[in-house]
Amino acid sequence: MATKKAEGGDKAPARKRAGSATPKTSTARKTTARKPAAKKAAQAPAKETARKPAAKKPAAKKPARPAPERVPGRKERRGVVVSDAMDKTIVVRIDVTQKHEVYGKVVRRSTRLHAHDERNEAAVGDLVRVVETRPLSATKRWRLLEVLERAK
Repeated sequence: MATKKAEGGDKAPARKRAGSATPKTSTARKTTARKPAAKKAAQAPAKETARKPAAKKPAAKKPARPAPERVPGRKERRGVVVSDAMDKTIVVRIDVTQKHEVYGKVVRRSTRLHAHDERNEAAVGDLVRVVETRPLSATKRWRLLEVLERAK
């Protein structure tokens, strides 16, 4: 067993030290790192005389597209706008009526949620359709799809 280790049959070859580089790599680094001073001087005026880029054109507004009938994979709710005091945000009340599972009495529940209204088109009392979206702020997770019925 001692003879096997001495022969080096099982061991992988030893790694080279960090300081021992081959002559080809060391000379290649030296030649690519240096640039003649004449080339640098010739390149400097060319950069100064380069044309200025044209001014950016203002982006055109996207046309308003109609609300889709159904957004796949996202929850959708209908509710009444309770508040539109904030900018681009509405508070929608969702009313749910269901029978109590034990007693059979009709129970009314409501939840309030914040929805993003990009064009500030919804007003208090409107019946709206909202769809679930990514978190837009600390409380907003819904987006206004369309105003179904205007307030009277």
